[in-house]
Amino acid sequence: MAVKSLFATRLYEAELGVDSILSELAYSIRWLAEDDQAGRAWSKEHRYAGYTSYASLNDLPKRDPAFARLAKLLIQHAANFANDCEFELARKPQLDSMWVNLLRGGGQHAGHIHPHSIISGTLYVEVPKGSGAIRFEDPRLPLMMAAPLRPDMFVTVEPRPGLLLLWESWLRHQVLAGTGKGERLSISFNFA
Repeated sequence: MAVKSLFATRLYEAELGVDSILSELAYSIRWLAEDDQAGRAWSKEHRYAGYTSYASLNDLPKRDPAFARLAKLLIQHAANFANDCEFELARKPQLDSMWVNLLRGGGQHAGHIHPHSIISGTLYVEVPKGSGAIRFEDPRLPLMMAAPLRPDMFVTVEPRPGLLLLWESWLRHQVLAGTGKGERLSISFNFA
């Protein structure tokens, strides 16, 4: 008798232990949160508990040298992840979009996917105690019908400063509500 695992779902984790870039990114995120009126308006309209540049800015690497340096790091990590996933690509994954998130304590983000991308991810810049974790959903969940519950139907990862996560963009995920009072700073991105 043999039992095999089929169709593994990969989650890439790396530590970007570059304190200087994290400090620069934190400064830039807070500056954008004050300066980006369109992003603040979008965040308020969509009841985002804080600020995101998701719908307002699409040129962060051109706008700020810290984001340009980060983009170079992300491109290398995405290429490593694509190789690990054995993607058959004509070229390296291309950074398609990048946005910042300043999520206040108690803030959350509902379950979602990232259409039109192959790799998505998040870099955690500042993570105060009590920040909400990211939770990934078993992609088979909608198909399980009468299957009994399993302990690994959801996988939760606790954020920490410098943690970089990459996943295939179809993988449904959410940010759980935090219990802390501080602001969690992160940068999210997609590769096409």
